[in-house]
Amino acid sequence: MDMELSDGRTLHVYDTGTPGHPVIWNHGTPNIGAPPEPLFAAAERLGLRWVSFDRPGYGGSTVSRGRTVASVARDTEAVADALSLDRFAVAGYSGGGTFALGTAALLGDRVTAAMTLAAIAPYGVEGLDWYEGMVPSGIAALASAAAGARETLHNSGFEYDAGFTAADEEMFGGPWGWLGEVAGPGLDAGPYGQIDDDVSYTRPWGCDPRTITAPTLLLHGTCDRIIPPSHASWLAAHCPAATLQLHEGASHFTIVEYAEAGLSWLARR
Repeated sequence: MDMELSDGRTLHVYDTGTPGHPVIWNHGTPNIGAPPEPLFAAAERLGLRWVSFDRPGYGGSTVSRGRTVASVARDTEAVADALSLDRFAVAGYSGGGTFALGTAALLGDRVTAAMTLAAIAPYGVEGLDWYEGMVPSGIAALASAAAGARETLHNSGFEYDAGFTAADEEMFGGPWGWLGEVAGPGLDAGPYGQIDDDVSYTRPWGCDPRTITAPTLLLHGTCDRIIPPSHASWLAAHCPAATLQLHEGASHFTIVEYAEAGLSWLARR
Protein backbone atom coordinates (compact mmCIF):
# COMPACT_ATOMS: atom_id res chain seq x y z
CA MET A 1 0.00 0.00 0.00
CA ASP A 2 1.07 3.60 -0.50
CA MET A 3 1.12 5.91 2.50
CA GLU A 4 1.34 9.70 2.27
CA LEU A 5 3.54 11.38 4.87
CA SER A 6 2.99 14.78 6.43
CA ASP A 7 5.66 16.33 4.18
CA GLY A 8 3.88 15.11 1.03
CA ARG A 9 6.19 12.19 0.31
CA THR A 10 4.90 8.70 -0.38
CA LEU A 11 6.16 5.52 1.26
CA HIS A 12 5.31 2.16 -0.27
CA VAL A 13 4.51 -0.12 2.69
CA TYR A 14 4.26 -3.91 2.95
CA ASP A 15 2.31 -5.75 5.66
CA THR A 16 1.81 -9.51 5.71
CA GLY A 17 -1.07 -8.90 8.12
CA THR A 18 -0.51 -12.19 9.92
CA PRO A 19 -1.34 -12.33 13.62
CA GLY A 20 1.55 -11.84 16.00
CA HIS A 21 4.20 -9.44 17.23
CA PRO A 22 5.24 -7.05 14.44
CA VAL A 23 8.78 -7.05 13.09
CA ILE A 24 9.75 -4.13 10.85
CA TRP A 25 12.16 -5.32 8.16
CA ASN A 26 14.86 -2.99 6.79
CA HIS A 27 16.07 -3.96 3.33
CA GLY A 28 19.61 -3.93 1.97
CA THR A 29 21.25 -1.73 -0.66
CA PRO A 30 19.99 -1.73 -3.39
CA ASN A 31 16.72 -3.63 -2.81
CA ILE A 32 13.04 -2.98 -2.55
CA GLY A 33 11.47 -3.34 0.87
CA ALA A 34 9.45 -6.52 0.40
CA PRO A 35 9.69 -8.55 3.62
CA PRO A 36 11.99 -11.62 3.54
CA GLU A 37 10.08 -14.41 1.86
CA PRO A 38 12.57 -17.12 2.96
CA LEU A 39 11.63 -16.34 6.56
CA PHE A 40 7.84 -16.35 6.14
CA ALA A 41 7.33 -19.92 7.40
CA ALA A 42 9.58 -19.34 10.41
CA ALA A 43 7.80 -16.08 11.23
CA GLU A 44 4.40 -17.76 11.12
CA ARG A 45 5.65 -20.55 13.37
CA LEU A 46 7.12 -18.02 15.82
CA GLY A 47 4.06 -15.77 15.83
CA LEU A 48 5.61 -12.79 14.04
CA ARG A 49 4.10 -10.33 11.57
CA TRP A 50 6.28 -8.73 8.89
CA VAL A 51 5.96 -5.02 8.14
CA SER A 52 8.35 -3.11 5.88
CA PHE A 53 8.64 -0.30 3.34
CA ASP A 54 10.73 0.84 0.39
CA ARG A 55 13.24 3.39 1.66
CA PRO A 56 13.00 6.78 -0.08
CA GLY A 57 14.11 6.53 -3.70
CA TYR A 58 13.42 2.79 -3.98
CA GLY A 59 10.36 1.11 -5.47
CA GLY A 60 7.24 3.16 -4.82
CA SER A 61 8.74 5.56 -2.26
CA THR A 62 9.50 9.19 -3.06
CA VAL A 63 13.13 10.29 -3.28
CA SER A 64 14.33 12.24 -0.23
CA ARG A 65 17.74 13.78 -0.92
CA GLY A 66 19.86 14.34 2.15
CA ARG A 67 18.09 11.69 4.17
CA THR A 68 19.87 10.22 7.18
CA VAL A 69 19.67 7.09 9.29
CA ALA A 70 17.58 9.12 11.76
CA SER A 71 15.18 10.45 9.13
CA VAL A 72 14.50 6.90 7.92
CA ALA A 73 13.86 5.93 11.54
CA ARG A 74 11.23 8.69 11.62
CA ASP A 75 9.69 7.16 8.49
CA THR A 76 9.58 3.85 10.38
CA GLU A 77 7.82 5.64 13.23
CA ALA A 78 5.25 7.05 10.78
CA VAL A 79 4.57 3.57 9.38
CA ALA A 80 4.18 2.12 12.87
CA ASP A 81 1.80 4.92 13.84
CA ALA A 82 -0.28 4.45 10.69
CA LEU A 83 -0.63 0.72 11.41
CA SER A 84 -1.30 1.32 15.14
CA LEU A 85 1.82 -0.61 16.16
CA ASP A 86 2.59 0.49 19.70
CA ARG A 87 5.69 -1.68 20.10
CA PHE A 88 7.59 -3.73 17.55
CA ALA A 89 10.90 -5.42 16.84
CA VAL A 90 13.25 -4.40 14.04
CA ALA A 91 15.46 -6.47 11.76
CA GLY A 92 17.65 -5.67 8.80
CA TYR A 93 20.15 -7.06 6.32
CA SER A 94 23.37 -5.30 5.27
CA GLY A 95 22.75 -1.53 5.16
CA GLY A 96 19.24 -2.31 6.37
CA GLY A 97 20.79 -3.47 9.61
CA THR A 98 22.15 0.03 10.11
CA PHE A 99 18.67 1.52 9.66
CA ALA A 100 17.27 -1.04 12.11
CA LEU A 101 19.86 0.05 14.68
CA GLY A 102 19.02 3.70 14.03
CA THR A 103 15.35 2.97 14.67
CA ALA A 104 16.18 1.19 17.93
CA ALA A 105 18.35 4.14 18.99
CA LEU A 106 15.81 6.83 18.12
CA LEU A 107 12.55 5.19 19.16
CA GLY A 108 13.72 3.75 22.46
CA ASP A 109 11.13 1.71 24.34
CA ARG A 110 8.90 1.27 21.30
CA VAL A 111 11.47 -1.23 19.97
CA THR A 112 11.32 -4.56 21.79
CA ALA A 113 14.42 -6.10 20.17
CA ALA A 114 16.71 -5.71 17.17
CA MET A 115 18.40 -8.28 14.95
CA THR A 116 20.88 -7.40 12.21
CA LEU A 117 22.71 -9.31 9.52
CA ALA A 118 25.98 -7.63 8.45
CA ALA A 119 25.16 -4.12 9.65
CA ILE A 120 27.38 -1.10 8.92
CA ALA A 121 28.92 0.82 11.84
CA PRO A 122 28.93 4.64 11.95
CA TYR A 123 31.47 6.36 9.74
CA GLY A 124 34.56 7.99 11.19
CA VAL A 125 34.22 6.60 14.71
CA GLU A 126 37.30 6.16 16.86
CA GLY A 127 38.69 2.64 16.98
CA LEU A 128 37.46 1.46 13.57
CA ASP A 129 39.28 1.50 10.23
CA TRP A 130 36.01 1.78 8.36
CA TYR A 131 37.23 0.72 4.90
CA GLU A 132 39.74 -1.95 5.90
CA GLY A 133 38.89 -5.33 4.35
CA MET A 134 36.26 -4.04 1.88
CA VAL A 135 36.20 -5.11 -1.76
CA PRO A 136 37.58 -2.39 -4.08
CA SER A 137 34.12 -1.59 -5.45
CA GLY A 138 32.82 -0.97 -1.94
CA ILE A 139 35.67 1.38 -1.18
CA ALA A 140 35.10 3.24 -4.45
CA ALA A 141 31.36 3.65 -3.85
CA LEU A 142 31.53 4.66 -0.22
CA ALA A 143 34.63 6.85 -0.49
CA SER A 144 32.96 8.76 -3.31
CA ALA A 145 29.87 9.14 -1.10
CA ALA A 146 32.02 10.49 1.73
CA ALA A 147 33.60 12.97 -0.70
CA GLY A 148 30.23 14.16 -1.99
CA ALA A 149 30.79 12.57 -5.40
CA ARG A 150 28.60 9.42 -5.29
CA GLU A 151 26.27 10.70 -8.01
CA THR A 152 29.26 11.57 -10.20
CA LEU A 153 30.61 8.03 -9.78
CA HIS A 154 27.23 6.60 -10.77
CA ASN A 155 27.07 8.80 -13.86
CA SER A 156 30.54 7.61 -14.91
CA GLY A 157 29.14 4.15 -15.62
CA PHE A 158 30.53 2.60 -12.43
CA GLU A 159 29.52 -1.04 -11.92
CA TYR A 160 29.73 -2.60 -8.47
CA ASP A 161 31.59 -5.93 -8.25
CA ALA A 162 30.61 -7.81 -5.10
CA GLY A 163 33.19 -10.55 -5.62
CA PHE A 164 30.75 -13.46 -5.31
CA THR A 165 32.30 -16.74 -4.15
CA ALA A 166 31.29 -20.29 -5.10
CA ALA A 167 29.51 -20.56 -1.74
CA ASP A 168 27.57 -17.38 -2.49
CA GLU A 169 26.50 -18.70 -5.88
CA GLU A 170 25.39 -21.97 -4.32
CA MET A 171 23.31 -20.11 -1.74
CA PHE A 172 21.63 -18.03 -4.46
CA GLY A 173 20.43 -21.30 -5.99
CA GLY A 174 18.29 -21.96 -2.92
CA PRO A 175 15.54 -20.05 -1.11
CA TRP A 176 17.80 -17.05 -0.55
CA GLY A 177 17.97 -16.54 -4.29
CA TRP A 178 15.16 -14.21 -3.22
CA LEU A 179 17.86 -11.59 -2.61
CA GLY A 180 18.36 -11.41 -6.37
CA GLU A 181 14.63 -10.99 -6.89
CA VAL A 182 14.49 -7.83 -4.76
CA ALA A 183 17.81 -6.38 -5.96
CA GLY A 184 16.94 -5.67 -9.59
CA PRO A 185 13.66 -3.85 -8.86
CA GLY A 186 15.52 -1.78 -6.27
CA LEU A 187 16.94 0.39 -9.04
CA ASP A 188 13.88 0.49 -11.31
CA ALA A 189 12.79 3.82 -9.79
CA GLY A 190 16.18 5.40 -10.52
CA PRO A 191 19.59 5.57 -8.84
CA TYR A 192 18.82 7.76 -5.84
CA GLY A 193 17.80 5.00 -3.45
CA GLN A 194 21.27 3.50 -3.71
CA ILE A 195 23.11 6.82 -3.94
CA ASP A 196 21.32 8.25 -0.90
CA ASP A 197 21.87 5.03 1.06
CA ASP A 198 25.62 5.20 0.43
CA VAL A 199 25.73 8.88 1.38
CA SER A 200 23.79 8.24 4.60
CA TYR A 201 26.32 5.58 5.67
CA THR A 202 29.11 8.17 5.48
CA ARG A 203 27.27 10.98 7.25
CA PRO A 204 26.33 11.42 10.93
CA TRP A 205 23.41 9.14 11.71
CA GLY A 206 21.48 11.75 13.68
CA CYS A 207 21.14 9.17 16.45
CA ASP A 208 23.60 7.12 18.49
CA PRO A 209 23.61 3.29 18.48
CA ARG A 210 25.37 3.43 21.85
CA THR A 211 22.05 4.54 23.38
CA ILE A 212 20.12 1.45 22.28
CA THR A 213 18.39 -0.21 25.23
CA ALA A 214 16.51 -2.97 23.39
CA PRO A 215 18.20 -6.39 23.31
CA THR A 216 20.20 -6.49 20.07
CA LEU A 217 21.68 -9.42 18.16
CA LEU A 218 24.45 -8.69 15.65
CA LEU A 219 25.06 -11.51 13.16
CA HIS A 220 28.12 -11.20 10.93
CA GLY A 221 30.38 -13.44 8.86
CA THR A 222 34.12 -13.61 9.37
CA CYS A 223 34.63 -13.63 5.58
CA ASP A 224 32.42 -10.62 4.84
CA ARG A 225 34.28 -8.32 2.43
CA ILE A 226 31.32 -6.04 1.69
CA ILE A 227 30.92 -4.94 5.31
CA PRO A 228 33.92 -6.36 7.19
CA PRO A 229 33.34 -8.03 10.58
CA SER A 230 35.26 -5.23 12.29
CA HIS A 231 32.07 -3.18 11.92
CA ALA A 232 30.14 -5.72 14.00
CA SER A 233 32.95 -5.90 16.54
CA TRP A 234 32.88 -2.12 16.97
CA LEU A 235 29.10 -2.11 17.39
CA ALA A 236 29.25 -4.94 19.93
CA ALA A 237 31.97 -3.16 21.91
CA HIS A 238 30.07 0.12 22.06
CA CYS A 239 26.41 -0.92 22.36
CA PRO A 240 25.72 -2.21 25.89
CA ALA A 241 22.57 -4.09 24.82
CA ALA A 242 24.26 -5.92 21.93
CA THR A 243 25.29 -9.56 21.57
CA LEU A 244 27.65 -10.45 18.71
CA GLN A 245 27.59 -13.76 16.87
CA LEU A 246 30.49 -14.03 14.42
CA HIS A 247 30.02 -16.99 12.08
CA GLU A 248 33.23 -18.54 10.87
CA GLY A 249 33.53 -18.65 7.08
CA ALA A 250 30.25 -16.84 6.39
CA SER A 251 30.27 -14.10 3.76
CA HIS A 252 28.15 -11.00 3.39
CA PHE A 253 25.64 -13.17 1.57
CA THR A 254 25.82 -16.58 3.26
CA ILE A 255 25.24 -14.90 6.64
CA VAL A 256 21.53 -15.03 5.75
CA GLU A 257 21.68 -18.77 6.38
CA TYR A 258 21.72 -17.84 10.09
CA ALA A 259 18.73 -15.51 9.81
CA GLU A 260 16.16 -18.07 10.94
CA ALA A 261 18.06 -18.72 14.17
CA GLY A 262 18.30 -14.95 14.62
CA LEU A 263 14.56 -14.67 14.13
CA SER A 264 13.99 -17.28 16.85
CA TRP A 265 16.19 -15.18 19.17
CA LEU A 266 14.11 -12.11 18.27
CA ALA A 267 10.83 -13.89 19.01
CA ARG A 268 12.02 -14.87 22.49
CA ARG A 269 12.43 -11.19 23.33
